[in-house]
Amino acid sequence: MTTMNDTHESALPPADTSRSSRLSMWACRHLPPWLLLAPGLLTLAVLLIFPLFRVFDLSLQEYGLRNLLKGTTNYVGFANYSAILSDPHLWTTVLPNTVGFAAVCVVLTMLVGVAVALFLNTLSLTWRNICIGAIMVAWAVPALTGTYVFVWLFDPTSGFVASVLDSLGLFTPGSANWWDSRLAFYGIAALNVVYHGFPFIAVTTLAGLLTIPESLYEAAKVDGASAFKRFTNVTIPMIRPILAVCIILSTIWDFKVFTQIYLMPGGDGSNRHMMNLGVWSYTESFGQGKYGMGSAIAVLLTLVLLAISVVYMRALMKDDEL
Repeated sequence: MTTMNDTHESALPPADTSRSSRLSMWACRHLPPWLLLAPGLLTLAVLLIFPLFRVFDLSLQEYGLRNLLKGTTNYVGFANYSAILSDPHLWTTVLPNTVGFAAVCVVLTMLVGVAVALFLNTLSLTWRNICIGAIMVAWAVPALTGTYVFVWLFDPTSGFVASVLDSLGLFTPGSANWWDSRLAFYGIAALNVVYHGFPFIAVTTLAGLLTIPESLYEAAKVDGASAFKRFTNVTIPMIRPILAVCIILSTIWDFKVFTQIYLMPGGDGSNRHMMNLGVWSYTESFGQGKYGMGSAIAVLLTLVLLAISVVYMRALMKDDEL
């Protein structure tokens, strides 16, 4: 005769069935997002993570052309990093060039980009589209082509700028070589970078400006706020997250500038006073065949960028801007 306990126990599902049911529910809830992200994560791993690991691995070796041809390794630990950090050239020339140039470019690019965005926001839809198309041409021009244009413009003997200054009686073509001056060299490079970088900042900032409700400006006008007050108390707070992202991207781009420096006269390593971290890494690797040393410099550049990004992101998180 079947008792109530036997009936109750027979009604309970087996433990294995209950466990498999929970696993199925967990899989249905958590796996789909990862399956959707899997192609992108795999692509990122192949195109980014593996090369980073390979560069770090090379930085721990005394790796030259002979090792490359024979496929051999020669691990020296952190000797390359020790040699780089003890080199006065890093502290007196390369790092100041890299950090100073990036800081100037980021500030100028943001100022010009935001100013252009504010101007575009005042135009009608037709003229706004025309102006956006015009400035995007500058952004679409390859860095290679744009750099050669700036080299021609500032050629000290036959360039456009030298000709204009000569017509004004301010400069005699050929009397001085701007490419030999560290300040003039990086000043021209900064104009090149800002010219090619401000369209992205302008269009991105304009997208943020178009999302600001007009009622906020009307309320500020009713309260008697001037144009400057409306800009600082309404516009800036509303587009601050967008500006933060633009600053981070500009910092990353301007720290690793290579083409605009390398293609300018003296920027290919022939004049060591004009080197930044990117050019130094390239010349050590492919100019002198010291791939381990060049990789170590590239790793240091990555660490500098990572440190700056982390510090800035922490500051943003404290202000709840992102």
